[in-house]
Amino acid sequence: QVQLVESGGGLVQAGGSLRLSCVASGYTFSSRAIGWFRQPPGKEREFVAVINWRSYYADSVKGRFTISRDNAKNTVTLQMNDLKPEDTAVYFCAVRGTVASANYQDRNSYEYWGQGTQVTVSS
Repeated sequence: QVQLVESGGGLVQAGGSLRLSCVASGYTFSSRAIGWFRQPPGKEREFVAVINWRSYYADSVKGRFTISRDNAKNTVTLQMNDLKPEDTAVYFCAVRGTVASANYQDRNSYEYWGQGTQVTVSS
């Protein structure tokens, strides 16, 4: 079965950096787009970034976060720089479905999800 194993979450001060990683298995990694969503406390899950052969970012993280993938290692990484308190959230790795909407920001177009990893940014 498909598995997504995340790591790298933690506590960091504002202005600091963290790198999240997600190791995927159970499907042909290179055949699907893969990305990150996040869910701040008390809020809906929101799109962060996605990558296939190109990368796309939410406006709120553009210029600060970088998504990358290593097809040989079945791994997607989210490098987060200049972190802000509003970045505090549970971050989820997600794999896009085979039949998906044209809108890559749509949660419903993603088929598989990781367990989530907590990122906390202090003031």
